[in-house]
Amino acid sequence: MADYYEILGVSRDASPEEIKKAYRKLARKLHPDVAGPEGAEKFKEVTEAYDVLGNEEKRRTYDMGGADALHGGSFGGGAGFGFEDIFNSFFGGGMGGGRGPASRARKGGDTLVDLEISLEDVVFGGDHQFTYDAMIECNTCHGQMSEPGYSAETCTQCGGSGSIQKVTQSFLGQMVTQAACPTCRGYGTVITHPCHECAGEGRVRASRTTTVKIPAGVDNGMQIRVGGMGDAGLAGGPAGDLFAQVHVASHPLFERRGDDLLTTVEVPMTTAALGTDVTIETFDGDKSITIDPGTQSGKIISLAELGVGRLRRRGRGRLLVNVQVATPTKLTDEERSLIEKLAALRGEERTKVQGRTENSSVFSRLKDKFGGNA
Repeated sequence: MADYYEILGVSRDASPEEIKKAYRKLARKLHPDVAGPEGAEKFKEVTEAYDVLGNEEKRRTYDMGGADALHGGSFGGGAGFGFEDIFNSFFGGGMGGGRGPASRARKGGDTLVDLEISLEDVVFGGDHQFTYDAMIECNTCHGQMSEPGYSAETCTQCGGSGSIQKVTQSFLGQMVTQAACPTCRGYGTVITHPCHECAGEGRVRASRTTTVKIPAGVDNGMQIRVGGMGDAGLAGGPAGDLFAQVHVASHPLFERRGDDLLTTVEVPMTTAALGTDVTIETFDGDKSITIDPGTQSGKIISLAELGVGRLRRRGRGRLLVNVQVATPTKLTDEERSLIEKLAALRGEERTKVQGRTENSSVFSRLKDKFGGNA
């Protein structure tokens, strides 16, 4: 397969504007209504090249792995903007045949975009505005494909019917068949002056902004459909759909576990031994939790209805608070002396033993868990 950059006649580091300019120049020259059937194959190649290089994500994929990495260069089973749609709109089957001229209008392809959202969006849901690239209706010709001041002209060969009759002789006698008109390709009209802005396609690639509704509980990889916000159709045809594929950004405090959220709170070993109330941050504001006396490291405190909103049913999951007891790594002489006195008062040995007795103290259990000296 020929290199897309060579087809458009641009360098591999060409800017989007240079690629766009090169495409317009070639497309106007090779447009089937201008160049005729002999330019059809070249027009097909140029359009395919621009479909890839004119899209930032497709171009990046192509640069990394070539045409094979594009898996056909369209999304949704070939529904995306691609050269086949355009080529078939000029040479597609079923044109003419006694059914009247074919319409140039074609439905636009679906557009797939990556959408990064926050964990808070997942918890509560809500509206999310973002910008993406898609084919939009040409502002110069408004989808009509012709240069302003001109319009498609009735084909002189078929008289606007889109088809012609052919008389052939066979062993059964004279036969009359109908075929698509070779001059207008079955459309009944010919675009003699293609629009300079869109090269006679009726649409151009541009950035557009939309708002998508994020449902609470959405997860990584899920796709949200927005009808009619994909690529604009050819010749004023209906637009395709937009599919936003969700990626949830990581959060510094919370980790998702299904419908639950997990967070960690660290307390000093003295606090764990004596107990206290601790204020923690949640997506619903600050909340107070109780650290019971003798709390061990790894204890989970469950707070109902403070987790992720459920995707297909009412309510929310839990907020799970993982309590971690912090054992000091450096002690002053006075702190060491006080702890040694406490250990002596409790009859606790400083040597490490395997296992534990029913009467082991909180400091012994901390020593067993962390492998340090009490």
